[in-house]
Amino acid sequence: MVFNPSNVEAWIAEEHDSDVLRAVDQTSVIERVARRYPMATDTRQIPRSAGLSVSAVDKGARYGQQQIEADAVTLVAKKLGAIVPINHEDLQDPHVNVLDQVRLNWARSYAISLDNACLGVSGDADSSTRPFISAYRALTSSNSRTGYVANSNVIVAASGGVTYDDISDLMALLEGSNYYEPGKLRVIAHPGARQALRGIKDDNGTPIFVQGQGSQDGGTPAMLFNELPLEFSLGARVSDEMTDNPLGARLMFIVNTDFLALGVRSGPESAIASEDSGVGFEYDQALVKMRSRRAFSLTQEQAAAVLVF
Repeated sequence: MVFNPSNVEAWIAEEHDSDVLRAVDQTSVIERVARRYPMATDTRQIPRSAGLSVSAVDKGARYGQQQIEADAVTLVAKKLGAIVPINHEDLQDPHVNVLDQVRLNWARSYAISLDNACLGVSGDADSSTRPFISAYRALTSSNSRTGYVANSNVIVAASGGVTYDDISDLMALLEGSNYYEPGKLRVIAHPGARQALRGIKDDNGTPIFVQGQGSQDGGTPAMLFNELPLEFSLGARVSDEMTDNPLGARLMFIVNTDFLALGVRSGPESAIASEDSGVGFEYDQALVKMRSRRAFSLTQEQAAAVLVF
C-alpha cells in the first residue's frame, strides 16, 4: 500500500518545557553547549575569519589596513528521525501513555546519536550514516583552508591508561592557542573518563576531578583542575557510523564552544498517522514519526583538542 501523506497530521514541535526536550537537553552535550544557528532553509553559511593582528598607532598617524582572509562554513541540515508503529490495543491502555514513552525513548536515542555524529564518527560525511564531519574527524584530518595539520591537536593515551600528563598536555593545546577563552572552554568526555580521572592527583595530592552536584538543574558542575566545567556524553566515542551505542575508543575534548556550530532547522517534533487511515489501517496500528533537523561543524580545528583513550 502506498503511504498517503494526507493521512499524517502536521508536524508538532515539542514544547519548551516538555519531557522530550528535557531528556534531549540532559543527554546531549551538543544540544546543551554548542553555539546555535537558526536555519530558515536547509543550508546556511556562517563566516569564518583567520583573525586580525593589532598594531600601535602614533598620534595623528594613519591607521594601517589589514587584509583578512575570511571564508565561510556551510551548515547543511540533515534529518535524524524514526518511524514507530504502535498497536491500537496499546493506545487504548489507560494505564500507560505509549506515545509519550515512545517519544522519550526516541529522545534519548536521538541525543546520543547526535553527539556521536558531532563528536566521534571517524569517516567523511555522507547522506545518512555520517551526517556531519565530526570533531574527531576534523582533528584527525588536514584542512588547507584553516592551515590545520592532521592530528596536531590529538593525544593518544598509552595502553596503561590516562595519566596526569595526558590531561595536562591536552589542556596545553588550547592554552597555547589564540582560541583560549576560559569562560567559553568546556571539557566533553565519555563517562568512562570518570574512573580514570578519579584516581589522578596533582603534585600536591589534590584530585584534578571534582564531581558535580545536579549541574543540569542549576547546581555545581563537575570540574577539571577546579577551573573547567566537565560535561559527559555517551556519544563521545569513536564509531564508523552514527549510532546510539558507539563501542570504539573513548574521547575527551577540550573545546571553545563558540566554534561548535549547531544549525537548528526544526524539531524535535513528531507526527502521527492514525490507525484507521494510511498504511496502519491493515494492521490496527498508528504510525508515529519523530525527527529533528540539525547541522553541525567544528568551524576552527585549532579551537579544540582531543584525548583518545
